[in-house]
Amino acid sequence: MGDTIAGVPPFARSPLADRAADLAAFGAMEIRFLTQVNLRVDPAAAARLGLAIPTVANTWRRTGGREALWLGPDEWLVVAEPGSAPAIVEELERALNGLHHSVVDVSADRAVVELAGDERRELLSRGCGLDLHPRSWRDGECAQTLLARIPVLLQEREQATRVFVRASFSGHLVDWLQSA
Repeated sequence: MGDTIAGVPPFARSPLADRAADLAAFGAMEIRFLTQVNLRVDPAAAARLGLAIPTVANTWRRTGGREALWLGPDEWLVVAEPGSAPAIVEELERALNGLHHSVVDVSADRAVVELAGDERRELLSRGCGLDLHPRSWRDGECAQTLLARIPVLLQEREQATRVFVRASFSGHLVDWLQSA
């Protein structure tokens, strides 16, 4: 547990709390308690949100401290600092009032592992069918895929790759990363 994070209960425990040393061994770390809000709405309504919602498949965009990752033609994952889910849900609900939509806090659903270093793409390629070469996989892209037969969401950032994995599969992912 250790240090406290604003907006996160002091008794909260992340899925990979006991695996920090294992992750650090290959240049990775858990991004603990990241806010994750699933948003479903007609893309035409996105202008009401005040958030840069990507309309191009498998991309993500940043607005201030929030990121929106494309999951489907009418579905996004809004990611932000820990503890901000209630405010984001309220804001989105208010902006979409009267429209057919869904806004759900899914923060506890996934653990987030961030891999840094030049070897991260090669490591991930050992268990992923996507072409992760820099010519086709760059900052601003994301994709739902399988990694070592585990359903994940990959987000490519400027100097790192984030792997969003269901909490129940997170230990298996770390085991695979260690063996790969």
